[in-house]
Amino acid sequence: QLQLVESGGGLVQAGGSLRLSCAASENIFNFNVMGWYRQAPGKQRESVAMILSGGSTNYRDSVKGRFTMSRDNAKNTVYLQMNSLKPEDTAVYYCAAQWVGATPKYWGQGTQVTVSS
Repeated sequence: QLQLVESGGGLVQAGGSLRLSCAASENIFNFNVMGWYRQAPGKQRESVAMILSGGSTNYRDSVKGRFTMSRDNAKNTVYLQMNSLKPEDTAVYYCAAQWVGATPKYWGQGTQVTVSS
C-alpha cells in the first residue's frame, strides 16, 4: 500500500514562504495525478494544486501566482512551494495520490501550516 509522508509545515508570518514535501513509498508514476489538499478548522477539505504525470499543473484560483507544485520522479517526491502566504492559507495540508477523474486513493497524514497576521 502506498504511503505518503508530508513535511515542511510550520508557523510563518504573513508574506512569508514555506516549502512542503511529500515523499512516496513507491513510484509516483503509478498514479497519474498527485495533489495537495488543505483543510482549515470547521471547513471542508479543498484541492489546492495538482500535477499530472506529464508535468502539467493546475491550481485553485486563490493560490495562483503564489504556490508552485513540482515533482522529482527520481525521489518519488512532490513539493508545494508557497510564497506570499496569507492568514487564510492556514490549514492542515495533505498530499494525495489519485488517477485522473477519480477521488484521491491514498492520503498522507497531513502537515500543519499556520500563517500569522
